[in-house]
Amino acid sequence: MAETKNLLLFRKWDLSDIEIKDPGLKTAICLRKQILPYTFGRSALKRFNKAEVNIVERLINKSMHFGKKYAKNTGRMTGKKTKLLNTVKTAFDIIFLKTGQNPVEVLVRAIEFSAPNEDTTRIVYGGTTYHVSVDVAPIRRVDMALKFIADAIKDATFSNPKAIEEHMAEQLILAANNDSNAPSVKKKNELERIAQASR
Repeated sequence: MAETKNLLLFRKWDLSDIEIKDPGLKTAICLRKQILPYTFGRSALKRFNKAEVNIVERLINKSMHFGKKYAKNTGRMTGKKTKLLNTVKTAFDIIFLKTGQNPVEVLVRAIEFSAPNEDTTRIVYGGTTYHVSVDVAPIRRVDMALKFIADAIKDATFSNPKAIEEHMAEQLILAANNDSNAPSVKKKNELERIAQASR
């Protein structure tokens, strides 16, 4: 059989030359080559296996909720994965038109700038609760970054006539530029500030 040629995501975007600049996230961000980022939940029940799932698919999975604040998991987007696939596909085209960059690279940069290095945890010691600063594991850093980005997209599109694809493209470009106005970068900085205060 002939050797498989370089698989392009959505038959457009090359993943082979994308470099993960943050050394802490190299093991947690997967850029496996595939045409359609859809694994049909093969990794769902295996521990830590989400690190093997393509990062674009993980963004799609995180976006499969709907609404704002308490309405986040009302079920309106649950199972609408094909719909979200098409949304991300269009958003990537918009990113390319606006920046001229590979949109998957823009997504990787957005995750790098939205992933917090420090967080706080509660320790109960002698009946008193202390908030202590802790380092965040690489997989959790990616999880939190994707959550912040997905929440920013949801909050921006809620009751807004503008298309979700445009909001997604905007949020990813803002976060990739490490813009302090990007909601995901704001959340990361706030978390790190609180963690620094409780060192």
